[in-house]
Amino acid sequence: MRIAILGAGPAGLYLAYLIKRRDPSTDLTVIEQNPVGATFGFGVVFSDRALEFLRGDDEETYAEILPHMESWSDMTLNLRGQRIVIDGIGFAAVGRLRLLQLLQGRAASAGVAPVHGRAVRTLGELDDFDLVVGADGVNSLVRRTYAVELGARVGRLNNRFAWFGTAKPFDTLTQTFIETGKGALNAHHYRYAPDASTFIVETNADTFEGMGFAGMDEAQSAQVCARLFAEALDGRPLICNNSIWRQFPLVRNERWSHDKYVLIGDALHTAHFSIGSGTRLAMEDAIALDKALAARKDVREAFAAYEAARRPVLEKLVGGANGSADWYEHFADHLKLAPVDFAMSYITRSGRVDIERLRKLSPRFVARYERERSR
Repeated sequence: MRIAILGAGPAGLYLAYLIKRRDPSTDLTVIEQNPVGATFGFGVVFSDRALEFLRGDDEETYAEILPHMESWSDMTLNLRGQRIVIDGIGFAAVGRLRLLQLLQGRAASAGVAPVHGRAVRTLGELDDFDLVVGADGVNSLVRRTYAVELGARVGRLNNRFAWFGTAKPFDTLTQTFIETGKGALNAHHYRYAPDASTFIVETNADTFEGMGFAGMDEAQSAQVCARLFAEALDGRPLICNNSIWRQFPLVRNERWSHDKYVLIGDALHTAHFSIGSGTRLAMEDAIALDKALAARKDVREAFAAYEAARRPVLEKLVGGANGSADWYEHFADHLKLAPVDFAMSYITRSGRVDIERLRKLSPRFVARYERERSR
């Protein structure tokens, strides 16, 4: 069987590694339109499970990545001069480029050498392959080509965000909310290396227009955002890397495959960055698809098994991500709350955590919440 994987991001690279590790004789080609080392953004954040999803079946990859991760056990909210710590809400992060390099190394160890710098214009170029995996991200050629057959839908949230970096390392994943005369802004910031952090600035459409960001280039936006968040940054500048303003894309597909084509990762689904699960979900898609292909010789049967096994898990997580995204779409309204009430609204935003669960996860925060509420 000849297999083509479009896209050499985490999903495509990890799937290629898994397939070749299982069957080194597989004729497999990974095609990536960008040159080696090209990536936007700075760090990749994982939820408190971090890389545990790898540990059972792939101890080597787990051990390869783990030393490069930064981790912490609490998170912090900053607003109106108050610092609210929510204990027990852990996250981990790694540099986006470093993760790609590590996965490239794992793929190379299994004999995979991606073809970089090749843009596939039409799927007709891949007619000679028996199976084509669309791991080609939000703008997936596979999904766009078979949008009707897959029942594909792509929408966008209203908020705008820009993905910057900074040389200031933060102790925890932190959310800093500020209010200006032209509207409210939020920064998601966390360290992904001992001396580097991601700094994502988000705001609604009205504030975006009022601040004049639409008429600024990357450098100008970075300067304005660094000034607005100077206290959080200790006066340090923001660093750009394709840090243009974006609207988060909502990708959904009623069906995950068509004929010899199948989707994984952001080509199949997106989960809002506020829950720290996008990269993990993409790599878990790769694991599920590889297992389905290993168990069935017929490609279409394997695709059906992959979707049947993976869809219930994915829909639950994406549902939580949608709840989180909706909260951020209206975060300026929530800022009217008292800080501790705002924090409770924030931590329960996905609908997956209630106060009884929080008593176990975050006893110090719940104690503060109940103490301040009783007053």
